[in-house]
Amino acid sequence: MKVLIIGGTGHISTAITPLFIEAGHDVTLYNMGKHKSLFDGKVRQISGDRMNYPEFEKNLENESFDCVIDMICFRPEDALSDIRVFSGRVNHFIFASTVDVYTKPADSLPVYEDSSRIANPAFDYAHMKVECENLFMNAEKKGAFNLTILRMAAISGEGRGLVHSFEGGLYHIDRLLRGKPIIVHGDGSSIWVTCHRDDAARAYLGAAGNKKTFGKAYNISGDEFMTWNQYWTRAASALNAPKPTLVHIPTDVLLRYPDIDASWCGYNFQYNNMLDNSASKKDLGFRYTITWEENVRRVVGYLVERNMIPNSDENPVYDKILSSWNRYLESCGRELA
Repeated sequence: MKVLIIGGTGHISTAITPLFIEAGHDVTLYNMGKHKSLFDGKVRQISGDRMNYPEFEKNLENESFDCVIDMICFRPEDALSDIRVFSGRVNHFIFASTVDVYTKPADSLPVYEDSSRIANPAFDYAHMKVECENLFMNAEKKGAFNLTILRMAAISGEGRGLVHSFEGGLYHIDRLLRGKPIIVHGDGSSIWVTCHRDDAARAYLGAAGNKKTFGKAYNISGDEFMTWNQYWTRAASALNAPKPTLVHIPTDVLLRYPDIDASWCGYNFQYNNMLDNSASKKDLGFRYTITWEENVRRVVGYLVERNMIPNSDENPVYDKILSSWNRYLESCGRELA
């Protein structure tokens, strides 16, 4: 099968591309060409800027593929460009979406593929993914191509850090390794689920050209539902680090700190993320094989080996937040544990 992967060398698709190569597919990658050495001699490379729509469409207008996988599409304009260039010319189109498209908080749990999707435009990432899904669905109804949507849940892997309550680099991993207090939004009891990219990648291979998947969406998520408290406690255990002191700060308070970005707590992390993945197991052969502890060891091990984890002592913002929160607790006659 002739397969085009738009991306192919990014965080998730670094695991997808080799699976298609090993399966004997004729693979072409479309990307900026910054990481050609990853698959030298094993794939065909078309170099170009995905976001330069005239260039993108010109480069692909005379190409023919059985299956196209877009790992980069994020904005509605990206989706419209895909539709222009691939309509009537590609049998199967796979869109890499996200479980963040679902309404937060969920109407009911677990969340299935037909659960209601988000309508909150303030959650920009999720809102635009919903718009992209809608555009692709409408294109499929008009006969443009067969469509499969894969909605991924917190896909982690080597080269990335561990998801934290707010943005700001990798310093929280140093804190974890050294037994320093870790800030957790709310009381830490909301449910989180994650999946390693090697497991997620197999879902793409199982979907490609698979007629069972045409016209459907699938949740690609882990099997281990964890509270955020368990998330950090189990991560520390996996690394043989001290049991972490978890400092719980209300999400509404974190959102008001000027020096951090806790917006994802407000949009997502404060709610329960429990996804049903039985359809992907049935139709795609998806399996969750990499436990959270093993996931952590791989991710952190990769960063440690490359000396990529910064010294948390050099990030004063984190301790500034802890100090201000402790002052507040002391004013209430309490203090940090």
